[in-house]
Amino acid sequence: MLEHYFTKPETVDRIKESWIGESIEKYVVWLSDQGYAVRTIYKHVPLLRRFGEVAWSLGARELKELPGHVDSFIDTWMREHKRRATKKRSRSSIRRDIKSPVEQFLKIVVNGYTGNSKKNREPFSNNVPGFFSHLRNERGLGEISMGRYFLHLRRLEKYLAKISLNDLHALSPIILSSFMNDTDRYLGKWAMRQLCCVLRMFLRYLYQERVIARDLSPTSELPHIYRLSDIPRSISWDEVALLLEAVDRRTPTGKRDYAILLLLVTYGLRAREVSKLTLDDIDWKRERLYILERKAGHSTAYPLSVPVGEAIIDYIKHGRPETPDRHLFFRAYAPRTPITHGAISTLASYYLRRAGIHIARPGSHTLHHTCAQRLVDASFSFRLIGDYVGHRSLTSTEIYTKVDIEALRKVVCENEEDIL
Repeated sequence: MLEHYFTKPETVDRIKESWIGESIEKYVVWLSDQGYAVRTIYKHVPLLRRFGEVAWSLGARELKELPGHVDSFIDTWMREHKRRATKKRSRSSIRRDIKSPVEQFLKIVVNGYTGNSKKNREPFSNNVPGFFSHLRNERGLGEISMGRYFLHLRRLEKYLAKISLNDLHALSPIILSSFMNDTDRYLGKWAMRQLCCVLRMFLRYLYQERVIARDLSPTSELPHIYRLSDIPRSISWDEVALLLEAVDRRTPTGKRDYAILLLLVTYGLRAREVSKLTLDDIDWKRERLYILERKAGHSTAYPLSVPVGEAIIDYIKHGRPETPDRHLFFRAYAPRTPITHGAISTLASYYLRRAGIHIARPGSHTLHHTCAQRLVDASFSFRLIGDYVGHRSLTSTEIYTKVDIEALRKVVCENEEDIL
C-alpha cells in the first residue's frame, strides 16, 4: 500500500524501517479505505514516522506505550519546526493539528485506546469520577439518556471554567441561577426542563458523596410547561417543494440529502430513525420500508413510494460508498462512517434556510410536523396519524388539533350561528 502513494523506493524503505512501520502501513490502508485524500496521507505519514522516533528515544518499545509520549512528541515537533503562534492561529490550534492525526493513528493500532481529548472525557471526571458509572450501573440509564447528561453537564463544566470556579465546594444557588440564566438564552423550554432534571440528579449525587456541604438540588426548579401551549412548527407543501428544489442532486452528497429529506417529509420519520436505516430495511420485491425500534417501542411497515424508492436507488448507485457496512446513509467525507442523527437534523436545517424558509428552530422535526400536518389537512383520524408518525400515545397527536383549520372553522361558524 505504501508503494501506491510513495514512488521513491528509499522513502518506502525509511517508513518500513521504523519500529512502527508496519502499524503506519496498517493506518495508511485504513485511511485509503475511509476515502481520505492523498494529500492527507502525504501529510500524516512523515509525522507518524517522526512520532515513532521520538517515542523510541523516550523509552517506548511496544505499541501500548505510545499514548504516554504524545504530548512530549508534540513539544518536540513544534520545537523542531519552529512553530509559533500567530494572530490567525494560536499555539493551541497548532498543537491540535498535530495531535489529531497521532491520536487517530493510535485508535487504529492500539487496542482499547480512545484518545485523551476533552470530547471523550466525561464531564467532572476529575472532581466526581463515579457519577457516570452510578448512572449507568445503579440507575440503569441507556446510551441516549447518558448522552443527555454528558451534554448538559459539559455545559455546566464550561460555564464554571469561564467564571474560574474550579472547586465544586464553592457551588451556590447564586452561581447555579446565573448558569441557568446564561443557558436560557439559547435553549428551548423542553431543553431547559431537561437541563434542570440533569442538574437535580447531579447535585443530589454531589451531596450524597459529601462533595458539597448541603443539598442544592431544590434550587434547580423545573420550568412550567403547559400541554398544547405550542403550535407545531410545520411548513406548507409549496415550501416543501422549494426545500427539495434547493438540493443539488448532481453530487453524491446531494443525492444522499435528497433521499433523506424525502424520507423525513413523506413518512414523518425522526432523524434517529433515518440514521439507523439499513439496506435490509427495504423490501424491494414487496415495495415496503420497515422502521424498527421506533420511539413508541414498536416497528412500522410503510409502502415504499415511487419518488422515495427512486431517490434511494439513485443514491445507492451513484453516491453511497462501497463498504461492507449495511447502514443506508453515510458521511460524505472521510472517515466514511454512518451518518448521525445530529448531522441529519443539521442538514434539514441547512436546506430550510437555503430555500429561504423562515421558521423557529428549523430542523428534521420541522418535516416530522409537516408530514403530520399534511395528514390532518387530508382529514385522517388522529389515531391513524399517530400510528403513521410513530407517536407513543394519542396525547402526543392532540397538538395537531390546534392546526386543524377546517375543524376550527366549523367551530367558529357554529358559535356565530348560535349568537345570531
